[in-house]
Amino acid sequence: MGSKTRSLKDSIVSILHAPGVLESTHSERGFSAPLTRRCYHIGRNFWIHNSTSIRFFEGSRMAGECGSNVAMEASFTTDSFKVDQVDSEVDSNKATDATPSLPGFLCNSVTTVGKSTNIVWQECMVKKEERQKLLGQKGCVIWITGLSGSGKSTLACTLDHALLKRGNLSYIIDGDNLRHGLNNNLGFCAEDRTENIRRVGEVGKLFADAGVICIASVISPYRKDRDACRQLVPPGEFIEVHMNFPVSLCEERDPKGLYKLARAGKIKGFTGVDDPYEAPVNCEVVMQQINGRCPTPAEMACQLITYLEERKILGRPRQKL
Repeated sequence: MGSKTRSLKDSIVSILHAPGVLESTHSERGFSAPLTRRCYHIGRNFWIHNSTSIRFFEGSRMAGECGSNVAMEASFTTDSFKVDQVDSEVDSNKATDATPSLPGFLCNSVTTVGKSTNIVWQECMVKKEERQKLLGQKGCVIWITGLSGSGKSTLACTLDHALLKRGNLSYIIDGDNLRHGLNNNLGFCAEDRTENIRRVGEVGKLFADAGVICIASVISPYRKDRDACRQLVPPGEFIEVHMNFPVSLCEERDPKGLYKLARAGKIKGFTGVDDPYEAPVNCEVVMQQINGRCPTPAEMACQLITYLEERKILGRPRQKL
């Protein structure tokens, strides 16, 4: 550990000795005291700041997971130590033989989300804009919705391949594929359908944040569920594509034989037969028959690529289509 880092630690340990401040004995390896929310990383050592405490400990384990790395806890008033003392000491450490500090880890307040309690959002050093610059594109979610047999998966695969040839990184989230793993504990009742789509939306959000073009191919029959997924990403990053083909055509195709089973009563709650499909109201793109003719998958993929190019999501082509 460099001299400045040791000096910083010693200075705060000295504060812990101040009359009326120390509430428990200090140790050589760690301490805790109130400060504002900041976090610094010095090599494998961490200064962890939040709304109630600052912690220093050796090793790579973070606050809340530090175990024996933090041998004591002490607290004192917020007036006992100033943030700029930490800032100046840590910043000056760059000129010493210690590992340079990496400011910018923001420790947000402990919160509750759903059934998850005592959780903190971990900010990362690499930002979304940096990932997008590396990939030469902007992350987004292309949400392909429609009846079973409307061609969602076919379009998704065709678009994915066309983007690859163009030099863009994309990934398909297929509804059936997710039910093989992440969503295999969900059925097809209304509540499970809602949870299924919520999970798809959250996964899509992560892909978009990574700078990847996420292609979600899911029936997603309920409008409110799709709208909830739209709200997960910034405006302009959710592109809803409605495969607006009549149920008669989809049933004629019936690639999985599901309509036949539904008509025979062997499948209950099948979208388009005995469960409703709520069509989008203001989606970005609609695929439909023109003069009684269905566009080919390649034509629809080309239409979507043009849409993405016009909105400067794809960047310059790296390869020829």
